[in-house]
Amino acid sequence: MTTLAPPRAVSRRLALGALGLAQLMVVLDTTVVNIALPSAQHALGMSDTGRQWTISAYTLAFGGLLLLGGRLADRIGRRTTLLVGVAGFAVASAIGGAAPSPAWLIGARAAQGVFAALLAPSTMSLLTLTFTEPRERAKAFGIFSAIMMSGSALGLTVGGALTEFLDWRWSLYVNVPIAVLAGLGAWFAVPAVAGHRETKLDWTSAVLSCGGVVLLVHALSEVAVLGWNSLAVLGSLVLSLVLLGWFVLRQARHPHPLLPLSVVRDRARAIAYLTIGTASFGAFGMFLFLTYQLQVVMGYGALAAALAFLPTLAANMLTATQLSGRLLPRFGPRPLLAGGLFVLGCGLLLATRLTPDASYVPVILPMQLLLGIGAGLCMPVVLNVATRGVEARAAGAASAFVTTSQQVGASLGTAALNTIATAAAAGVTTPSATVHGYTTAAAWAAGLVGAAALTALLVLPRGTR
Repeated sequence: MTTLAPPRAVSRRLALGALGLAQLMVVLDTTVVNIALPSAQHALGMSDTGRQWTISAYTLAFGGLLLLGGRLADRIGRRTTLLVGVAGFAVASAIGGAAPSPAWLIGARAAQGVFAALLAPSTMSLLTLTFTEPRERAKAFGIFSAIMMSGSALGLTVGGALTEFLDWRWSLYVNVPIAVLAGLGAWFAVPAVAGHRETKLDWTSAVLSCGGVVLLVHALSEVAVLGWNSLAVLGSLVLSLVLLGWFVLRQARHPHPLLPLSVVRDRARAIAYLTIGTASFGAFGMFLFLTYQLQVVMGYGALAAALAFLPTLAANMLTATQLSGRLLPRFGPRPLLAGGLFVLGCGLLLATRLTPDASYVPVILPMQLLLGIGAGLCMPVVLNVATRGVEARAAGAASAFVTTSQQVGASLGTAALNTIATAAAAGVTTPSATVHGYTTAAAWAAGLVGAAALTALLVLPRGTR
């Protein structure tokens, strides 16, 4: 595997800082708009469906195009795609902040996702190629994984503060200075990596994967309104399965696949992808419900609701940076992946105790701590396992599929759990019915995460290191 010549210690820290900022920006935007949504929805006259697509437009474009972004990074060079992605993300954020209508806002969020798909695989593959010494690698991945999961909680906090003291539009404008700092750091500290010009780009596969995921999320979103007997829902589901199945067959036969199947055939790597997808499905879906539970049901202001998410951020960062990296060399990935998912599932199970009169400390606080600890245990392991032992020319694809799994999981979680919650509320808008919808969705999410934990425990080889 080709690696970079180690730069000086200061340059390495600056490189890690630049890559971390770029990753923080794309993860931040998965949730930074969430807590500003009640204000944005009111200001722009947005429907509830538009509210969901403000989130899904970003995560779908991001998740659907990540594999293509990873192959582009392999072909033209990772620093180049990183810099282009950062610049484009800043422009899209500025347009979204100035959006005069829901259509403009959703379109800008989709554009953010496109550029995020370009830069995210570059950050992870550059990290993989730069930090190769085991102890240093574990530390770098601990910091990076804390950014990936805690960035979501931090996004809620930042979005709440900006909405409270400035305006909801600043939840998008805030990306511009972050992009400038990340771009400058990458320009001066991140070493250039030669691209593999012989790598071909399979645009057909990109269309198949993106179209299949978009149709699947669209179908799950419309079930709450149209029902399972709707031809539109069933047609979207069938067409989604056809496109995704065609995509898999094409990857097996194409000489230059977007996702070489050798990347996912490795059992440990496959479990790592399953872990991040399932964790994102449960956690990101519940973040949206908690935002409305705190602000709409419990009457918290935007800033107070944002600060209420800080325990998740603190628990995740401490576990990822201080505990997970130390346990991995001793016990291997199996207990950490399964155990992390189990703890996260327990946090989701606590969410079933929500009521309109719920108090923060006895119900929401322990739930947030468990979500943070669970993600902190398994996420550094996911990043390490999913990118180790991959040949250099496939590093972009392997790295991209980590974030693809996260973003597709988040999109499916937001759509599916929102549908479950809406159906459980049965069209009634009283606080009791609304919260009943949240708790029903939380129970389904906990069951799915628990099943993934059991799968990791049974399928991952015991001696894997």
